[in-house]
Amino acid sequence: MTQTTEREAAAVAAIARRIADEVGTAVAGKPAEIESAVATLLAGGHLLIEDVPGVGKTTLASALARSFGAHAVRIQFTSDMLPTDVTGVSVFDQATREFRFHEGPVFANVVVADEVNRSTPKTQSALLEAMAEARVTVDGTGYPLPEPFMVVATQNPQDMEGTFPLPEAQRDRFMTRISLGYPSLEAEVSLLEAREAGSALAGIEAVVPLAQVIAARRAVARLHLAPPVARYLVSIVAATREHPGAVHGASPRASLHLAQMARARAAMSGRAFVSPDDVATMAEIVLSHRIVTGALHASASEALAAAVRIVREVVARTGVPGLS
Repeated sequence: MTQTTEREAAAVAAIARRIADEVGTAVAGKPAEIESAVATLLAGGHLLIEDVPGVGKTTLASALARSFGAHAVRIQFTSDMLPTDVTGVSVFDQATREFRFHEGPVFANVVVADEVNRSTPKTQSALLEAMAEARVTVDGTGYPLPEPFMVVATQNPQDMEGTFPLPEAQRDRFMTRISLGYPSLEAEVSLLEAREAGSALAGIEAVVPLAQVIAARRAVARLHLAPPVARYLVSIVAATREHPGAVHGASPRASLHLAQMARARAAMSGRAFVSPDDVATMAEIVLSHRIVTGALHASASEALAAAVRIVREVVARTGVPGLS
């Protein structure tokens, strides 16, 4: 497989800037979070946005979906949803005397799964096969999903009323997890002024053609990852499994996801190779939601904060290639 050239990396960086700038018109004061979301898109992964209600989770997800020419669908998850409400269902056609499959909303390029943890684990699991294999199976028949396919899920903190924790296997399917937090004073004032002119999403346009996003994803996947950097990456992931504060560390899938996110960050910087800094920078948003901590915590938020501390400690202690 031909490796990505500097010219191709520069093209990826230009695409990323256009998307990030467009999303930034709807989500003010969150450039790092927007960059992480764009990197996840270009890395070919799925994004989990977790935070309290009202801080712009759905706005970010929807703006990202609108920023390139893709078919985007928003699914509002509720406690009474069934798996077939997501994947689709086979219905008997009286005219043909055959069952016909009616596609569910998951058949889109970008699926905005809003408040995904308000649905039951059974319904949440309807996304598992789709996220892992870009296909769904109904009544024994497999149906491929369109390319590209990305799930951008939002969830409220697990301690809030009416939520169901995402199973570990489900969390592991998300390449990254980010949190927006409350806006700064200046950003919140800008939000008030902007909303006087209408919806924050009203002006979001497709600034990049779908074909360019697909090409950018393929360029990211081919970007060079040198063996010393790969060993550094795997050392970080393996160290989460040995940390005394973790019952379960990050999985081998996490290593693959971290490699893809490091490649995306490198390409977004216009480089055709991954540096140790790319790995270290992306480790927190790729690994923290996969770690199960051993101590008892008063809340799910505290447990996640403990997992973040574990990742930071591991990164700080792992020797960088050529410097140790």
